[in-house]
Amino acid sequence: MFDILHNYWELLLLGQYPHGALGGLAITLILSLLGLGLAFPVSILLALARISPMAVFRVPATMLVYTIRGIPLIMVIFWVYFFLPLLIGRTITGFTTMLCTLVIYQSAYLCEVIRAGIEALPKGQLEASRALGLGYFRTLRFVILPQALYNMMPSMISQFVSTIKETSLGYVINVPEVTFAANQVNNQLLTKPLAVFSLLALIYFVLCFSFTELADYIERRITNKRAGKARKNKPDVGSKLSMTALPAAASKENS
Repeated sequence: MFDILHNYWELLLLGQYPHGALGGLAITLILSLLGLGLAFPVSILLALARISPMAVFRVPATMLVYTIRGIPLIMVIFWVYFFLPLLIGRTITGFTTMLCTLVIYQSAYLCEVIRAGIEALPKGQLEASRALGLGYFRTLRFVILPQALYNMMPSMISQFVSTIKETSLGYVINVPEVTFAANQVNNQLLTKPLAVFSLLALIYFVLCFSFTELADYIERRITNKRAGKARKNKPDVGSKLSMTALPAAASKENS
């Protein structure tokens, strides 16, 4: 396994670059970052539509989210692969196909994460903002969304980990990501498939485990910050008792 990593690390990391197209682990990370980044604004719009009091927005958004979440990712890949060229009138690359697929698929999942983050906030936040004269959309923009997005940062990193693993399905449409690169290595060696794909599993494990630990660290920081604020805002019972006891003791002494 170490010999394979030593001899083929460039192919696994960058694909055929600089003598060909960029691929390998670099494309896996680029696809994951772009897919999640482009899905983020779409998911916010879907989440706002999901919690909207207007059925004309809420019902179509709910149907779309449930449909996408209820089917395998591979089916979305095939839909985009065959339908998008018909829609735009020209062929598209595997990278573009996979990117569009990730945007569609991750939007549905991120939408539910954002919706849960919004609904987890106290109802008094919205009521206080409206009492101060802020409109519905300004309340969402300046009060609700900043708090919700901050609270769901660990969930978004966990979703990024899921996106990294989902990019491996790009192999079926010849996207040159790290699984595709590992298969190229296997085709050159022919006799060491177990070692090659064990190395691939190790690469995915190290990458996903690192981001999972990052998500846990951020979640602990957020929890500790909330606990610190709660302790800071909590009244000191001992001081309150002493403050009430002093006047009573003084009045008894004077009497």
